[in-house]
Amino acid sequence: MGSRQLWMPVIKVCSFTVAVFGLALLVPLTMAILDGSENGSTYAAVLLICESLALSGTMASWNFQITALTPRHMFLITSLSWLAMSGLGALPLLLTETTLSISDAVFESVSGLTTTGSTVLTGLDGMAADVLLWRSLLQWIGGLGVIAMAVAILPFLRVGGMRLFQTESSDWSDKALPRAKSMISRIIYLYIAMTGLCTLAFLYTGMDGFHAINHAMTTVSTGGFSTSDSSFAQFDRLSTHWVAVVFMLLGALPFSLYVQSLAHRRWLFWKDQQLRGFVMLVVAASLVLSVYQIALNHQPPLEALTLSTFNLVSVISTTGFASGDYSHWGPFAAALFFFATFLGGCSGSTSGGVKMFRFQLLAISMKESFQRALHPRAIVQRRYNGRKVDDAILLSSVAYLFVMLISLLVITLLLSLSGVDFDTALTGASTALMNVGPGLGELIGPAGNFASLSDASKWILSVGMLLGRLEFITLLVLLTPAFWRG
Repeated sequence: MGSRQLWMPVIKVCSFTVAVFGLALLVPLTMAILDGSENGSTYAAVLLICESLALSGTMASWNFQITALTPRHMFLITSLSWLAMSGLGALPLLLTETTLSISDAVFESVSGLTTTGSTVLTGLDGMAADVLLWRSLLQWIGGLGVIAMAVAILPFLRVGGMRLFQTESSDWSDKALPRAKSMISRIIYLYIAMTGLCTLAFLYTGMDGFHAINHAMTTVSTGGFSTSDSSFAQFDRLSTHWVAVVFMLLGALPFSLYVQSLAHRRWLFWKDQQLRGFVMLVVAASLVLSVYQIALNHQPPLEALTLSTFNLVSVISTTGFASGDYSHWGPFAAALFFFATFLGGCSGSTSGGVKMFRFQLLAISMKESFQRALHPRAIVQRRYNGRKVDDAILLSSVAYLFVMLISLLVITLLLSLSGVDFDTALTGASTALMNVGPGLGELIGPAGNFASLSDASKWILSVGMLLGRLEFITLLVLLTPAFWRG
């Protein structure tokens, strides 16, 4: 494949992505105008930059017709699109009244788009409404991008065992492109509808319109940005927390199942092995933590159940909201929250983490090992959700977990080298790679933020957030000589 055949489709698709991303700036621009904010000119300037870049790329690739996309194309398109949006998304944060440094602006933008939710901003309660809206919108856009990537791109690229969920919408040949577009368009409509329902539910619990819209965008996208330094602790009503629990869970479930259930008018959810495992895990963990809070910390039962479920669902779904500093709930709770950081939701959702299906595949593999140890000549068939699990899928999942652990080791060491204490380095690396948001401890825990970290630490964590969101191999494969040799 020549360089023109490789780069022209990449430039064409990335230009379209940048153009659409730029149009999102009309939302905070409108808010700035209505609010009388001086930030309006900044959004207009960044919008002009985005559309100029998109126009230049479109003109450069104008005569090139895309008939089909290869894995090399998709690796480049996916990685470069996320990098471009992260850089462009940082510009409004850099140039508005937030007075952030380049390191802080990039960190905040990457955290938003990857739906991580870690923040370097303080004084959110008094910050301009347009800036808060842009942060929320970054997460909403990122959540939609995550779903599209998980449904239509990662299965095609055979990354991390995602081929297990491959459908006609994951085939980027010329014949299958219409099906992929149809699936993604249905998911977009569903995503918008779910955000609207979440907004209405928050309004019903007493939130004002601005807070309801912002928190709906960051709840459905399992992002976790809030409009206050105290996150969800600013809301007293338990009903508000339960609305968030419901929509965080909905965001962490496979969106393709929603589309299929609506299309076939049949309830397909409980038939899904991944969904059943995820829901049972959330219920069990929430009940255990609630009993712990009632027995040892003497919380009232309803309050214990609400706060335990809310904070656990927030971490497991990788949303990152906090209603208090759960790192002070005792050693058992702190350990439970740390391990919950790695779980994540389901494949095809907005959440990060390892994902439930990979743990289930490892359990299937372990069960097979036990059976072969007892009966060496036995023929064992691996099946998941009615599909055969071949060695390639299992190997891809194991490769994902291995790369994740190596990344966790390297980023923890790099953060320690930059002057961060071990607890902060380990939980910071974990929350970045799993796209959760808060870590543990006084510095970056639920009651803190990442502002006090050095610029070097923030760049390391920014790379970690992108690595985790792109499932590691999608980004790391670009660093291999074999990729560039074709």
